[in-house]
Amino acid sequence: MAPVDVRKGMPSVELSREEFEKRYRSRFADPAFEALQRELEAIIEAAWDGYSNSRKAPVTRKAGPGFADPAYDISVDWLAAREAILTAQRRHDAADETPRILLINGSSRSEHTCPGEMSKTWRLVKIAEPVFQEMGFAVDILDLSRLTSEFGKQIHPCKSCVATSMALCHWPCSCYPNYALGQTDDWMNEIYPLWVAAHGIMIVTPVNWYHAPTGLKAMIDRLVCADGGNPDPSSTHGKKPDEAKALELKGWPYPRHLAGRHFAVVVHGDAVGAETLRRSLSDWLTDMSLVQVSRTAEVDGYIGYMEPYATSHEALDKDEAFQQQTRNAARALGNAINLSRAGKFQRPDEDIEDPNPK
Repeated sequence: MAPVDVRKGMPSVELSREEFEKRYRSRFADPAFEALQRELEAIIEAAWDGYSNSRKAPVTRKAGPGFADPAYDISVDWLAAREAILTAQRRHDAADETPRILLINGSSRSEHTCPGEMSKTWRLVKIAEPVFQEMGFAVDILDLSRLTSEFGKQIHPCKSCVATSMALCHWPCSCYPNYALGQTDDWMNEIYPLWVAAHGIMIVTPVNWYHAPTGLKAMIDRLVCADGGNPDPSSTHGKKPDEAKALELKGWPYPRHLAGRHFAVVVHGDAVGAETLRRSLSDWLTDMSLVQVSRTAEVDGYIGYMEPYATSHEALDKDEAFQQQTRNAARALGNAINLSRAGKFQRPDEDIEDPNPK
């Protein structure tokens, strides 16, 4: 095998002590902190120590049995995320468990922040929810608008580890938390188990400038580890690109961690881009080996087309057809899951090997 080639050459991002303190202090601009300068000095000093010594994961333990390198010091945060995923998978696989739907609100708009009003997307989510409940499903609602309105809710950006090597992209993601860089409060470790436990995923979202809203796109990017990701960080000793490249080049199996779950998509807009986003979401989900239900479960359309934004909720009130399309998408998804669990819904490509898995 040829020597592993790891390319370097981008400019340094290291901060001086002065610049680090300036940025850290900016978080405490509220005059309420003026009386706490001595305490802030001590906190900043401790934070600088963590930053300057690159303590990404300051609390670790030995990986132990079942890992490629049992002696590797592995993050306890990652171990907790892994255990949550394993628990969710057991719930998903249990025949006596109530089947679950993950219903996702992709809109960033909320009455609890600057817009001052709920989103139409949220209303459509609440239209779909009772359909699933009436069919006997347990429903988990993932409301991505909380990223804009709730303290401590963040989805940090994907660092594109997979572009260096698929084996460097860990399942679940091990990039966060990174305490040295202050990259904490990452929501994805709670989101991954919701996807794993679900038998069906329904995404309801607006289109923003032909694309997915920011929060939804951040979640999509961070789910890359579910599509071929490495479930054992000790096999690459954390983020060692040379080890990951060598491991991938030996032959990587590209495990599909969410394969077989069914999905529905409802995309709405006001002028442009709804069909484009619906197709993109469908392509993404099928690429992860989730199962398309039917055309009925994939909806795109416009609410109050080219009408004033100020009356868009009234437009939804009147658009009973779009409301019914949303209910139909939910029912089609529920029907597919019931057929699948009864052994009556078989994927025609179930036993076909993909020659190009990634």
